[in-house]
Amino acid sequence: MVFRKAVLFAALAGLSTVAAAQNWPTKPVRLVISFTPGSSTDIIGRAVAAKLSEVWGQPVIAENRVGAGGTVGSKVVVDAAPDGYTLLANSSAHVSNPGIYAKMQYDTLRDFTNLALLGGGPNVLMAGANSGWKALKDYVGAAKHAPGTLNFASAGIGSGTHFNLEKLKIATGTVVTHVPYKGTPEAVADTIAGRTCCYWAPLNAALPHINGGKAVALAVSSLKRSSLLPNVPTVAEQGYPGFDYTLWVGLWGPAKMPSEVANKINRDVNAALQSPDLKGRLMKLGTEPGNMSLSEFSAFIRAEIEETQRILQAAGIKPQ
Repeated sequence: MVFRKAVLFAALAGLSTVAAAQNWPTKPVRLVISFTPGSSTDIIGRAVAAKLSEVWGQPVIAENRVGAGGTVGSKVVVDAAPDGYTLLANSSAHVSNPGIYAKMQYDTLRDFTNLALLGGGPNVLMAGANSGWKALKDYVGAAKHAPGTLNFASAGIGSGTHFNLEKLKIATGTVVTHVPYKGTPEAVADTIAGRTCCYWAPLNAALPHINGGKAVALAVSSLKRSSLLPNVPTVAEQGYPGFDYTLWVGLWGPAKMPSEVANKINRDVNAALQSPDLKGRLMKLGTEPGNMSLSEFSAFIRAEIEETQRILQAAGIKPQ
């Protein structure tokens, strides 16, 4: 009799949890964005937040918490209650940071619930319009002519743009000085002004400056050309076969979130990403919307961590 009551209680508790997840959210959701306003992570994160506000009938409040390659914002979410009301939008810096920071205040695999891939797209190797450069070979020639003298911008140590730079250095055999910035807007501004030679700018952040004539596009990082910059060849096309890099943005929550809530968030986010309005908006920005299940996204994260650590080791970068 006692056993039957225990089984019944467990069943009722399970139904109650499922019902609570179906009703979630019942209050505003906080979305911590780990990079600066105007960054690719910010642009994608805010677009998704606006759509989810419609879907959930509750405000999804975007909040930029920047610093240390995205780890500041990540720590905010790690410390939050695992109830789904505090989420993290971060770039592929999420997977490169374990190979760069030796003393992070969290474990990337253990301390998060992997929720969804929001989207991804190529970076654009941009230089100021006054540089006189027209193609990747111009950058490579200048870098090899005076090794270490060119200043190359990134959105911060551990950012996806930093990782893209390290891949380019390995592929081309060039030596440049890495100049990490607070975020993409600052890196773009100094590259246009000529204070840095170039920057692997996310496509959605680079387009206005390239189309406006303030910057020139030397290459795109993906294996295939971008439909938004069809005349700009890839790195692979310009003499470095196999070169490929996509800057992606994902969604996470704290560890130990209820599985029902995590599943609901994943389903709702994927549906939102495929909605005509949000999908169209992202595609116009050069971002391919994501569509991964929870298990697929977790497997993707593990594979990306292994790949980034391999590249960083090849670049001679040790966790500090």
